[in-house]
Amino acid sequence: QVQLEESGGGLVQAGGSLRLSCAAPGRTFSNYAIGWFRQHPGKEREFVGTITRSGGSTTYAESVKGRFTISRDNAKNTVFLQMNSLKPEDTAVYRCAASLFDSVDTDWDDYEYSGQGTQVTVSS
Repeated sequence: QVQLEESGGGLVQAGGSLRLSCAAPGRTFSNYAIGWFRQHPGKEREFVGTITRSGGSTTYAESVKGRFTISRDNAKNTVFLQMNSLKPEDTAVYRCAASLFDSVDTDWDDYEYSGQGTQVTVSS
């Protein structure tokens, strides 16, 4: 079982930035592709982006492309989600998920492990 821990959420004004982290203490993080997902209140979970094991490839949802950037530091077992130019519609609980399959995968159900999430609130 892989325990993922997200951090870095909070309250920010529209146009601001936040950086989320996803960590897996004690795990070899480089074995996993990592996806970020979010869930708005009362809505279905939404794919945000994903990064391959090496960090060599990233994919983003159209709604965040150009504003969000995923990166990873495998030496520190951490993946980052840099969020810039935040909008009120970005308000959601953000969760990271890990997959042993090193591919671009937008489907939450294909990921083996996930964290509890961190709340991001963007005020207008």
